[in-house]
Amino acid sequence: GLEDVHEQKYKDLEEIRFEYPNLVQIFKHCQFPPRIRSGLIAALDAIGDRPIVVRSSSLLEDRAGAVFSGKYKSLFLANRGSKEERLEALTDAIAEVYASTFAPDPIEYRIEHGLLDFFEEMGIMIQEVVGNQVGDYFLPTFAGVAFSHNEFSWSPRIRREDGIIRMTPGLGTRAVDRVADDYPTLIAPGKPELRVNTTPEEIVRYSTKRVDVINLRSKAFQTVDFAQLVRDYGEQIPKLEWVISTYDGQMLHHPASLFNVDLKRDHVVATFEGLLRTDFVATIRTMLEVLRESFGMPVDIEFAHDGQNLYLLQCRPQSRSRGATPVPIPKDIPKDQLLFTANRYVSNGLVPDISHIVYVDPAAYDALPDHDQLLEVGRIVGQLNKQLPKRRFILMGPGRWGSRGDIRLGVSVTYSDINHSAMLIEIARRKGNYVPELSFGTHFFQDLVESSIRYLPLYPDDGDAFFNEEFLRSAENQLQALLPNYASFAEVVRVIDIPRATGGKVLQVLMNAEEDRAVGLFVEADKKRLSARS
Repeated sequence: GLEDVHEQKYKDLEEIRFEYPNLVQIFKHCQFPPRIRSGLIAALDAIGDRPIVVRSSSLLEDRAGAVFSGKYKSLFLANRGSKEERLEALTDAIAEVYASTFAPDPIEYRIEHGLLDFFEEMGIMIQEVVGNQVGDYFLPTFAGVAFSHNEFSWSPRIRREDGIIRMTPGLGTRAVDRVADDYPTLIAPGKPELRVNTTPEEIVRYSTKRVDVINLRSKAFQTVDFAQLVRDYGEQIPKLEWVISTYDGQMLHHPASLFNVDLKRDHVVATFEGLLRTDFVATIRTMLEVLRESFGMPVDIEFAHDGQNLYLLQCRPQSRSRGATPVPIPKDIPKDQLLFTANRYVSNGLVPDISHIVYVDPAAYDALPDHDQLLEVGRIVGQLNKQLPKRRFILMGPGRWGSRGDIRLGVSVTYSDINHSAMLIEIARRKGNYVPELSFGTHFFQDLVESSIRYLPLYPDDGDAFFNEEFLRSAENQLQALLPNYASFAEVVRVIDIPRATGGKVLQVLMNAEEDRAVGLFVEADKKRLSARS
């Protein structure tokens, strides 16, 4: 009796968003046919009491050119309790995965890629979770994702084909999702010696602090403190010496075994230095090369390691950006023509003919008193995403956009809130501790890559950086004219009509990864090109 839900995708996106939670409950309250329930009981008997993950596998999801990374649900189950309890949890999870085909994000994505009328069919994978029981928890020693192509390198010496590995201790969820206040380890398989952070202080600061696990006692997915996990159960984690180093306040020490580590007292840091002494990186690189050759295109994979074996969990075509070539940047640009300069983690590309800026003021955002108002800023961005000229506006604001966790560290948005923008610029102010995480490899970043939405972090407090914050704060704010109901947020969200504020000019962003340099500058509008783009 669910035939009517197929019309859901043709509704207004706001209506879809509003109705989706109720739709999930409708799916969960439906009954599976007896034949399916019998098959699931047989599967649970075969699996035993090992934790499982229920994953999506749809016709659209893994096709080349439209990679639905993270669009549909994946749900971890402790798989403990009576057979009836385990079956109930499994059918509940399967229903929720099916229902996620009608969520607002995948529907918006299908509209963007001309796939709305395609009849999406969903298969379900039930996988045993890789890992070991550690106290009350179940987790792999480490897990993550790897990509054939590195779309956004942190060093001029790293080539696109050097690829990237993104991994964390525990479950790989923190490697594929963007989290608000934590960091994965990044390695380029082709240049493993070139790490993102080099000084001991940077390595410690930008190391993984929390780990995702399955709590077998509470039967729930849980995030725990990594240092506490090591103190309590470090001896039970296989090959922990591959993952950790110790920090004495000045230097990092990389133990060859746990005999040289006092897990109860030492300051333990997740660096994966020990893993680099094994053949792990070479193995991942070989896997990527073999799979890329077989697929005939770059791939991304998910993997997990239980301390004994490396498991390939998934492989699919990698999202690819278009037109990402180095752009020559003029020397000695007059400051009155500049909006900003950047010189860290710059990728390639040209973003021309920008007519509007959506600027979320970092200080005003941080001063918002409650969680609901922070969420409202994300909704405002989503509304502006619909109203402003497509691909002719950029988003600028604090911290890490689109991450799960503490949204005070970044604006709470999803793909459907930003998909019409030309560029996302994250502002890292030192006083606010907003240091944009290098998001390469997350589902959020893959959405940007595939949609050719450029990404750039700005570090205004760097000595040689330029940031014309005065222009962003003093230019006339169009928010009230566009969204009268949100006029009270005018101090937080500023919408700047660039031609109106500059006497007819537009913004261009030039990006050159070879020079690790980018500039945003005001130029005279090319009327012919603007007309063609319109």
